Amino acid sequence: MRFSKTVSICITVFLMVSVSSVVSKTAVKHGADINKLKISEQSGAPIIAPEIYGHFSEHLGRCIYGGIWVGEDSDIPNVKGIRKDVLDALRNLNVPVLRWPGGCFADEYHWKDGIGPKDQRPEIVNTHWGMVTEDNSFGTHEFMRLCELLDCEAYIAGNVGSGTPEEMMDWVEYLTFAGKSEMANLRRKNGREEPWDVKYFGVGNENWGCGGNMTPEYYSDVYKRYQTYVKNYPGSRVKKIACGPNSWDTHWMEVLMRNCRGKMDAISLHYYIMTGSWGNKGSAVDFEEKDWFKLMDNALKVRDLLAAHIEIMDKYDPDKSIGLYVDEWGTWWNRQPGSKPGFLYQQNTIRDAVSAGIFLNEFNKHAKRVKMANIAQTVNVLQAMILTKQEKMILTPTYHVFEMYKHHQGSELVNSSLEARSYSLGGENLPALNVSASKTDNGVYVTICNINHQSGEKISIEVEGRDIADVSGRTLTANKINSHNTFSSPGNVQPTALNDVQIKGNTLSLELPAKSVSAFTVKQKN
Repeated sequence: MRFSKTVSICITVFLMVSVSSVVSKTAVKHGADINKLKISEQSGAPIIAPEIYGHFSEHLGRCIYGGIWVGEDSDIPNVKGIRKDVLDALRNLNVPVLRWPGGCFADEYHWKDGIGPKDQRPEIVNTHWGMVTEDNSFGTHEFMRLCELLDCEAYIAGNVGSGTPEEMMDWVEYLTFAGKSEMANLRRKNGREEPWDVKYFGVGNENWGCGGNMTPEYYSDVYKRYQTYVKNYPGSRVKKIACGPNSWDTHWMEVLMRNCRGKMDAISLHYYIMTGSWGNKGSAVDFEEKDWFKLMDNALKVRDLLAAHIEIMDKYDPDKSIGLYVDEWGTWWNRQPGSKPGFLYQQNTIRDAVSAGIFLNEFNKHAKRVKMANIAQTVNVLQAMILTKQEKMILTPTYHVFEMYKHHQGSELVNSSLEARSYSLGGENLPALNVSASKTDNGVYVTICNINHQSGEKISIEVEGRDIADVSGRTLTANKINSHNTFSSPGNVQPTALNDVQIKGNTLSLELPAKSVSAFTVKQKN
């Protein structure tokens, strides 16, 4: 591999199953003593879109109110109403894009309720999530300010289910038009002279379900109607996202790609995983070894899910001009005991962290088509980055995964060929490791996932090209499969220094801890 003079390779180790793709292949070696990885460049490699590491913030439970937004008069330190501790933590992730206001909430949200003086904004009932009353103090201006503070792109989800094309058209004009018009002048009246740079606009959300219970044939006509009014004003280019399928619904993908190609920039995909059923999803913290294994298997299925939908997309869009946006993904558990119904508050263990690594590695390896992904959700909801309790805040194990993976953003995918040992439980087998790798300005960044919860996995890594000069990094692991951070013990699961790396020529060897995530930089000699 011909890298720049100083090549750094970061390897994040996750509990994860590795599978083959056009840029990464895995062979399972039953009974082998060691895993083997070879890293090399490839021709025509795609760039890993930074937006793959995106986030999702819905008006749901305590994600917005109490999580992100506390108001300017709060005793909790804030920046114009946005929690400062949460803001600082999210800045450390280099958040590339943030999706808002939903989710199911989006297709009941009327954006004009959330602008103007806060004491004049109407109260609304959040019928999807807990039947709670919201005061609309967090609206368009507050969200766009959050994006500016995070230096991230805004992804707005528009109301198709209960809104009108005119309402959607007005919102886009309010957000993006620099000239004189009713909506642009209204924006100025509300304190914002210049338009915002809104790059992404979703035309509805889950319209196969909470967004209207539509058929794909019906929604494709609705989409074509509504997207007509998502205008590109001078100096603005908004990417239009069609509502895509729920998990394995390939028929929905087929109909939308056949009927709407040429009128969309991207199509969404939603995929949640659990160990039970939708009626009883399983506990976030009280689970057994078999539940660990089952979740890893379910997470690994994202590879086949992506392949199935990409095959359809390639049939209608061989030039890959339409992006696949996995704009809701993650683990979904029964609500935490004692939390409010409909708030979807759940704890977050090392198991969730490992599953996140599986998803991110697979998104990386499918970077030719996957151009965005948004984990659900940012704060206090589902597989959250952050949990808050009044003035307290903790970082979850999944947060540390995103922090360790952030160097993939905008990097060039490279080839990773892995021979993995078999990881077995109850007569079932999965490959013990999974890999994705990218070439950055400083070298190559590699993420490896060890899904074996029972023991460490030895690995030999050959980096094509020059000899290795130095290796340094961190490991995220835990004592138990359900270890998690709490408000009384916020540091139970956090990265520590990576040790005992052996170097010989252009090969390094080490043992990846059980149920672990590791990230390390390999520098090659000049």
